[in-house]
Amino acid sequence: MKIRKFDTKDSGKRQVYASGLHRDSGEKPLYTEVYYPLVKRHAELMMRGAVKYDRGNWKKACTGEDLQRFQDSLLRHVQQYLQGDNDEDHLAAVLFNAYGCAMIEDKLEEK
Repeated sequence: MKIRKFDTKDSGKRQVYASGLHRDSGEKPLYTEVYYPLVKRHAELMMRGAVKYDRGNWKKACTGEDLQRFQDSLLRHVQQYLQGDNDEDHLAAVLFNAYGCAMIEDKLEEK
């Protein structure tokens, strides 16, 4: 497995706290703004998938064909959600397929 190397970003801006702590004050991801009830629904979808297909099965995907399958499914679930279809959790499925696309893109980039 190829190890990805990351740089430590530096905005050049600093904030100094009363304690004397210095921190970079540039733009940072705001994980506190994530809607965790949807994250829970996604995790529940993953649990059901693990029962149906075995845990970690989705992580086997690694080809362009697999990527196309995730993309097709992502768009299908978006359309079903927009049409008001509620026979399954389409928003959680959108997240699942987006994760799959991102994972495969990373794997293809590593090759």
